[in-house]
Amino acid sequence: MTDKLKTEGKFTYAEAGEGPAIIVLHGLMGTLSNFEGTFNYFSNNGYKVLIPELPLYSLPLLKTNVKNLAKFLKEFLEYKKLDNAIILGNSLGGHIGLYFTKHYQEKVTALVLTGSSGLYEKAMGDSFPKRGNYEYIEQKTKGVFYDPAIGTKEMVDDVFKIVNDRNSVIRTLAIAKSAIRHNMSGDLPKMHQPTCIIWGKQDTVTPPEVAEDFQKLLPNSDLFWIDKCGHAAMMERPEEFNTILHTWFKSRNI
Repeated sequence: MTDKLKTEGKFTYAEAGEGPAIIVLHGLMGTLSNFEGTFNYFSNNGYKVLIPELPLYSLPLLKTNVKNLAKFLKEFLEYKKLDNAIILGNSLGGHIGLYFTKHYQEKVTALVLTGSSGLYEKAMGDSFPKRGNYEYIEQKTKGVFYDPAIGTKEMVDDVFKIVNDRNSVIRTLAIAKSAIRHNMSGDLPKMHQPTCIIWGKQDTVTPPEVAEDFQKLLPNSDLFWIDKCGHAAMMERPEEFNTILHTWFKSRNI
């Protein structure tokens, strides 16, 4: 997706399509390319899709937290002159979307959560990958998926690079601690936006009971399962993910 990236001011993002805006938020170890299938599908089916690069490793350390990443999202919407949008987030991206919704409900048309953190404090990983141990990083990266083959060498290399860079490690830990502090369970019942929860049945990072808790706590939510699928449904089962989401959009007139 690098050919679709544009940088304007402090924002680097991919954008395509016309129609209601979908803002896609990637996870802590994720990249924009994780959503390539979703980006291409919805930008060709009546939606404007935007995927900003989140400043996970470039904010000042004291501002590297969920709150300031949600502030970045607000600034991005303002920059793109969007009064409201559908927010779609995976893992940390879902958590940022939830925190943003808590503070700016009028700007969120609908929420889409997949493997989202925000309820389950181990969502960021209960043991931070050992630096320098490539085999361990490979095992942890592939373990995110039901089918380990989805975890390509390029992906493993990217994670390996992050965990061996002191600046990235410090910020990753700061975000993980911030995610635990910003547990959303008390806030979710007040969020009445239509919410689509799409979850891999074999997600070991945010297990199925997390999805069930999201559905119980979010008053206007629907939960859909994808079998033989781990933590990143939009990567592992893109066609199924897109079909579920598009059908849901139609059923909710979104």
